[in-house]
Amino acid sequence: MNFPKNLRSLLLLGLIASVGFWSCNSRSGKPKVLVFSKTAGFHHESIPKGIEAIEKLGSENGFDVDTTTQAEMFTEENLAQYSAVIFLSTTGDVLNNYQEADFERYIQSGGGFMGIHAAADTEYEWGWYGRLVGGYFTDHPGINDPNPNVQAGEITVVDAKNSSTSFLTSPWARTDEWYSYKNMNPDVHVLLNLEEDSYKGGFDMGEHPIAWYHDYDGGRAFYTGGGHTNESYSEELFLKHVLAGIEYAIGNNSELDYSKAKSKRVPEENRFTKTTYAYGEFTEPTEMTILPNLDILVSQRRGEILLFDNDTEELKEVAKLDVYWKTEVKGVNAEEGLMGIKKDPNFAENGYIFVYYAPAGDEEINRLARFTFKNDTWDMASEVVILDIHSDRDICCHTGGSIAFDKDGNLFLSLGDNSTPFNQADSKFINNGFAPLDQRPGKEQYDARRSSGNANDLRGKILRIKVKEDGSYDIPEGNLYPVGTEGTRPEIYVQGNRNPYRISVDQKNGFLYWGEVGPDANADSLETRGPRGYDEVNQARKAGNFGWPYFVGNNYPYREFDYETGESGAAFDPNGPTNTSVNNTGKKDLPALAPAFIWYPYAESKEFPQLGTGGRNAMAGPIYYSDMYTADTKFPDYYDGKIFIYDWIRGWIKAVTIKENGDFDKMEAFMPSTKFNALIDMEMGPDGRIYILEYGNGWFSKNPDSGLSRIDFNGGNRAPTVTKISADKTSGTNPLTVTFSATSSDPENDAMTYIWDLGNGETKTTEAPSLTHTFNGIGEYEVKVTAKDPKGLTGSSSIASVYSGNIAPEVSITINGNQSFYFPGKKVEYNVSVADADNPEAATDLSTLYISADYIEGLDKAESDMGHKVMTEAMMGKSLFTTLTCKTCHKEAEASVGPAYIDVAKKYNQRDIDYLKNKIKNGGGGVWGETAMPANPDMKDSDLNALVAYILSLDQVTTPSLPKTGSVDATAGKTPTPTGILMLNASYTDQGGENIKPLTGSSTLLLKSNTIDLGNAEELTGGYAISSYNGATFLSVPNEEGTALIGTVDLTDVGSVTLNMFTMGALAGQYDFQLRLDSPTGELVGEGNFSPKASTGRAPNQGELTIPFTGSTDGKMHKVYLISKPNTEGNKGRFTIRAFTFNSK
Repeated sequence: MNFPKNLRSLLLLGLIASVGFWSCNSRSGKPKVLVFSKTAGFHHESIPKGIEAIEKLGSENGFDVDTTTQAEMFTEENLAQYSAVIFLSTTGDVLNNYQEADFERYIQSGGGFMGIHAAADTEYEWGWYGRLVGGYFTDHPGINDPNPNVQAGEITVVDAKNSSTSFLTSPWARTDEWYSYKNMNPDVHVLLNLEEDSYKGGFDMGEHPIAWYHDYDGGRAFYTGGGHTNESYSEELFLKHVLAGIEYAIGNNSELDYSKAKSKRVPEENRFTKTTYAYGEFTEPTEMTILPNLDILVSQRRGEILLFDNDTEELKEVAKLDVYWKTEVKGVNAEEGLMGIKKDPNFAENGYIFVYYAPAGDEEINRLARFTFKNDTWDMASEVVILDIHSDRDICCHTGGSIAFDKDGNLFLSLGDNSTPFNQADSKFINNGFAPLDQRPGKEQYDARRSSGNANDLRGKILRIKVKEDGSYDIPEGNLYPVGTEGTRPEIYVQGNRNPYRISVDQKNGFLYWGEVGPDANADSLETRGPRGYDEVNQARKAGNFGWPYFVGNNYPYREFDYETGESGAAFDPNGPTNTSVNNTGKKDLPALAPAFIWYPYAESKEFPQLGTGGRNAMAGPIYYSDMYTADTKFPDYYDGKIFIYDWIRGWIKAVTIKENGDFDKMEAFMPSTKFNALIDMEMGPDGRIYILEYGNGWFSKNPDSGLSRIDFNGGNRAPTVTKISADKTSGTNPLTVTFSATSSDPENDAMTYIWDLGNGETKTTEAPSLTHTFNGIGEYEVKVTAKDPKGLTGSSSIASVYSGNIAPEVSITINGNQSFYFPGKKVEYNVSVADADNPEAATDLSTLYISADYIEGLDKAESDMGHKVMTEAMMGKSLFTTLTCKTCHKEAEASVGPAYIDVAKKYNQRDIDYLKNKIKNGGGGVWGETAMPANPDMKDSDLNALVAYILSLDQVTTPSLPKTGSVDATAGKTPTPTGILMLNASYTDQGGENIKPLTGSSTLLLKSNTIDLGNAEELTGGYAISSYNGATFLSVPNEEGTALIGTVDLTDVGSVTLNMFTMGALAGQYDFQLRLDSPTGELVGEGNFSPKASTGRAPNQGELTIPFTGSTDGKMHKVYLISKPNTEGNKGRFTIRAFTFNSK
């Protein structure tokens, strides 16, 4: 690693410090640094000691120190006050994309950075940061070997002439946790190397840097790998080393010059809005193309071509191709049909539209064809066949079918492997979600080597051709196989695809991108079959082989496999796989593999964790350049050069930053708060805005949430928002006085006025977000408020309903025993009481009381509450029925003037709700006889819903209400989980009166698990720290006396407490634990001793300590403190509590 020419010598640091960090543009006052110690992964217990040491260094050496774990501090406005920022053992993804951009701008403007220890274990998906810190952590002893993580070692001084090392002797012997690194920045100047033979374990790097510095992107960066242990921050030599690093990061203590910042600030999410053109009107949409006048053509798999007219905002069918889109073979879903559509680059002059479809008929082909579309008319007779491609029919799956053009007018077409990923019938040895390599006779559809791996077959490829006016085509220079190469097709640009479903071409550099939908194996079987399944977003800077079916993900190899014997062969060679399948008609030796770009499995991706988990279906969207668009509607230049990628199943959109050479650099969320329903296409329109096509949630059907939308960017004034409207009472006697309040905000912090719609034709305007009003007259009033900024932009609230003339009943739930949590396996005894101020006799008629219990995962009650909501609505509808004129003509169980409600319920179902609501509201006759049903035009939608729910419930099997007093299983018969919640719901609807609407009162009681969420621990002392990994939260135990407030709980029926522990790395000694109430020195209610064991390899050793509980049973809430203390000398290592459980007596 070479010393950069422009790098100042650290020898100057002592002089700079001695003159008060002076320079001609120096800040006034002392330098100030920010110590940042947020952890999103492992939390180092040494962080408090590190903070204490840095604060002392500051007080002794003339600089001020601020400390924080709050990423919100990383704004341009706040960072400007600091001469340097110190990342002290940060871990994981600690900054969001807004904060990252502002930190980049801080460094580019002349700011300084120092990283200590785990600062290298931070922000793996942010390439700029990796280059700033100088390298990423990859290993240390004790992770992949049985050695202690903390060991004595020796350090060689590489540069003894600068102030951070000049006082050291070489070798420098010290004890720490020794990191190994990957992705080292070659521009750093190495100060210290670690001698790998001086300790055991970890990953050998050869030359092993452990401290370095460099000028970087306009600022300064210093990193040291030491600092894992508490003892580090009392070592004189280590602290002198750290001080010199801080002084280098501070530099001349100059004012920042933001004119030098190159990174753009991230536009706020609320500047982007999704504008819907059409919703629920598509049946299996596949692709779209946006015309110069902003009209949009949409292809649908069953052959329809739809036109959205930008002027009239109407959607209509303009053509229907006769396509093969389904098979009569039982159990097979054919995926062919009309799969792709794209306008010609010169559409404005020639009107050409290209489509890729499967023509109906007996010929097993898919076809690339060109049609003419002018004046909103699709000319079916204009079809010109460009290319027919063989495709086996009556099987599933993988069609590809996306079309794109590059800046030179070359046409790209993606083709799937036309292979079946499912298990073979009547076969002992099957695919099991791995690569389909079955070459046995009759199993050809299970062999992707006949297609993707076959250089003489166009399936499983991305083609590149130059279409001529007469429909013939030329082969551009640079395709994978030159024209005339034996056993190949020259149209092939990319080989080795499974299902490249959506493709995109960079219109400046010509790079091709596509989403590769991967196989389904959930887990690796590396010794027998190969890797688990991955989806990929790939990039081709030139023609290449991307590996399928021999490789997947980051070029992970599959193995040869004999489906007759079940024997596994050698792993395929990435330097050039060989196609030995009997179904191969092309050349045997294939090109070496091209590199992967982005890859992710069903589980969390180690390389790209922000992509999430679960189902996957990768897609590639447009690459944006602001200078290619002139319209004022275009996206901001922040997104220049970024590619938008998306996932159909997971519902996210990401913007990916790419380095100048094309390498991946960074990924960030785009509109993460907006819901997308199975995105199937994304295009950049000629107006510089993104257009999206949503398939909707459901396969092979017309989905009610399918849609066509546009993403708009607002770079100016934004409308205010009203997030909540509340009322101090929702019902009462007439007249009714109510005070309303609104929660609102304005993005520009403008003053707002509030216009209140009182639901009776009256409005009032206030300067404050509150209003007190008296309603005179019996009835329901739907109140909403609109906030208005000085420029006239507005935002409105939802509706708050109040009822004058009836008081809603009050429902309460009480339980016996512990009031904080349940005990799995135990019953929870409850009682429900009802009080109605309008009807003191309400408790004698509880026919409309409905009680339910459910066990839910977390606090999201949407699904579990649904059944209770339906029954409550039905009971309200029943009461409503008795107060309306409906009872004159209808009875529940027998016909009258109108039909019996039970007969209506038998005739209709949930699909007919809107029809029934419309019938009640608008009236009519002819269904049950000649008598016309009167209209109810003023009936509110909520009342219509209640009446229909009541009617339909008469013919439904419903869960009966629980009794008013009783007991329920603590987990409602379900398997208990640490985050599971027992939810008791109770609701009661009163009888209302003549022209007085019945009202419903309800109550919900939640009991949490007896296993406490350690993420809520407070008052941590002595090195206790909260850490998280893979979604779980832990409490790290210090190697000294420490305390933690576990929570404030009811201790009724508690008999003991169990601590579930694990260790990583060698650990010896014993720990004493105590439980105390209300303070760390309060009543002692339990104690125990734990002896952790050393871990070997990756799997942590687990252990439990159960502490008998002898504390208070007074039924009051108490703070529970955990106190721990090592009772032997020299306790070292990682020791963590992963579960804290209160057990019943």
